[in-house]
Amino acid sequence: MDDLELEDIALALVAPSKGILAADESTGTIKKRFDTINTVSTADSRRDYRELLFSAKGVGDYISGAILYDETLRQTAKDGRPLVRLMMDQGIIPGIKVDTGAKPLAFADGELVTEGLDGLRDRLNEYRQLGARFAKWRAVISIGNGNPSEYCINVNAHALARYAALCQEAGLVPIVEPEVLMDGDHDIDECYAVTETALKTVFDELYKQRVVLEQMLLKPNMVISGTDCPVQADVEEVASKTMYCFEQTVPAAVPGIVFLSGGQSEKQATEHLNAMNQMGKHPWEISYSFGRALQASALATWQGKAENVSAAQAAFLHRAKLTSAARDGEYSTDME
Repeated sequence: MDDLELEDIALALVAPSKGILAADESTGTIKKRFDTINTVSTADSRRDYRELLFSAKGVGDYISGAILYDETLRQTAKDGRPLVRLMMDQGIIPGIKVDTGAKPLAFADGELVTEGLDGLRDRLNEYRQLGARFAKWRAVISIGNGNPSEYCINVNAHALARYAALCQEAGLVPIVEPEVLMDGDHDIDECYAVTETALKTVFDELYKQRVVLEQMLLKPNMVISGTDCPVQADVEEVASKTMYCFEQTVPAAVPGIVFLSGGQSEKQATEHLNAMNQMGKHPWEISYSFGRALQASALATWQGKAENVSAAQAAFLHRAKLTSAARDGEYSTDME
């Protein structure tokens, strides 16, 4: 795959009115989701749920790409088609989560480092043969008890850049995800400071490791108050401080920023995304790569029952349509 194709894929993922569905929950994580609807997590039930999402008629109008878990990339739909083909028939570009999870960072109490670099080159080549055209790696940075340390930010930024370079070598667009977690009682200004430092460090590492910025996407957190902060910043403050932070740190060569929802409710994430897009023209496309903020209503409607598939698809499409409107700065709460 030549350079132009990688840039084309990156731009297609942040096309107007579209964003990315994060459907890459690990087996353990999706079990927790299924537990909330009293549904047993099996290979078949996980396949049924994700097939429900990918086969919703018209979903390609709002979803440009979907990040998958390893299992999903290899599964077939009930009609025998690979799920990847089902997605592509809807105009959805298949992507793949390639990290192996966050593990305790040595000599750093309470901090994590994302693993998965061993054998990554071979895995990326296989994933591309299976149909993936982009990938994702998530680094986790927490605030509280004196954290994050410079050490934690540096090692995670280094791993993100190594991953991104290997992706581009293999012909995959890397989504670089340094997530500053919402968990904690910190205020929005502390989130701003940590996010700014993390992003500066990440882009320094990307430069050192020769990653082509035009061939990647950034998947960051919004600058937002901690979940337990007694004073929660309003929508306008979140939007303005997030955009200011990114203007200070993200090169204009990056085609797009696809925000994670990070534990926000569907409505909250949509309002924040809308406010950022209403601020005017930005150097990059401002889009979404939401997981729960796109899926929560669909999952609650489905309840693991075949007779609820149509209603769950309708709930998913409704949420996707609202998120798409926010991506264009055209959302209002009346649409809910």
